[in-house]
Amino acid sequence: MAKKFLYFVAISIVLILVAAIAFRVWGEEIARAALVPTAEFEAQAPLEPNAYQDPALWYSRPGIGVNDPARWQPAYANDRGLLPTPADQRPPQHAVFFIHPTSYLSRENWNAPIGDEEAERIARIYVRGMASPFNAASEIWAPRYRQATMGSFLTDEPEGQQAIDAAYADVLEAYRFFIESVDAETPIVLAGHSQGSLHLLRLLREEVKGSPVADRLVAAYVIGWPISVEHDVPELGFAACATPQQTGCILSWSSFAEPADPSALMETYAKSIGFDGQPRGDSRILCTNPLTGMFGGEAAADRNLGTLVPDDSMSNGELVPDAVPARCDDRGLLLIGDPPELGSYVLPGNNYHVYDIPLFWANTQADVARRVEAKVGGGASAN
Repeated sequence: MAKKFLYFVAISIVLILVAAIAFRVWGEEIARAALVPTAEFEAQAPLEPNAYQDPALWYSRPGIGVNDPARWQPAYANDRGLLPTPADQRPPQHAVFFIHPTSYLSRENWNAPIGDEEAERIARIYVRGMASPFNAASEIWAPRYRQATMGSFLTDEPEGQQAIDAAYADVLEAYRFFIESVDAETPIVLAGHSQGSLHLLRLLREEVKGSPVADRLVAAYVIGWPISVEHDVPELGFAACATPQQTGCILSWSSFAEPADPSALMETYAKSIGFDGQPRGDSRILCTNPLTGMFGGEAAADRNLGTLVPDDSMSNGELVPDAVPARCDDRGLLLIGDPPELGSYVLPGNNYHVYDIPLFWANTQADVARRVEAKVGGGASAN
């Protein structure tokens, strides 16, 4: 029996090595074959007018109560206490609009159908882990939307962009309903991750810039999507956050453990076209250090107030302080030192994309509170 087990282990190791080599040689081809839909793109019918009045189209919004995933509060490890922050220490009233990342991986459609069981299950996990740092807000809103499937980002065919545009149309409708629903004097925080950040960037350029909401913007947390300091930021209408108290500004980071191999990201980024119409090339990526709230720089792990370490299900976890440092390198990537043990969803190259926000859960919460206080108190503004 033991001998058979050893043979099994040996064969498994060989298969894993062969798969790893194949991915390195044919990685893009494998990913495209596995994830890019082969079906024709079907235009998405516009949502009904005022569709987002329906609470069923929101993962999070006022009134959902205990089933709202964004209102989840993790415990600190080592008996260091529980969140939420006591009411008398909460920041002033503010509202958050959060756009979740890609949770639809199917090749059957270019856009996720509303109600797809697996995509919704994953999305709720993402909202629970990524939107929860923003939940000291008096209101937090996170819409369902017919997101572009993962394969849309792996093809140059027009269907990919059509799917992304269709997803943005839903996000835009949700955002407009959010703005209509929130008191006109309430400060606004906008946040997203990955595909959510891509849509948020478009919202900033096309909807927020130059609007009355711009004056109410506390900050935009555009995380997990590379933004060129040279070719993108000037077109957004909002500066990069340079200080921890600055408001009306943008924060962004993309996390890699060391040794980092960001070659796939950097190659795609270099070929892409910036918002100014010029190739992004080797221009620096916007990197906010989430441990300091400042553009660039580095900070030791003892500045980390709490990393959200998930359990195997990714549905629960605990906050571990002093776990991860942060350093913005010359390219604009956020390096986090030795690979932390956070789970099995680390991408090739020590890319901690899935964990961008959980790595700095408690610091993100503190950053929002600090900027809201500055906004309400008349502190520094980027505009």
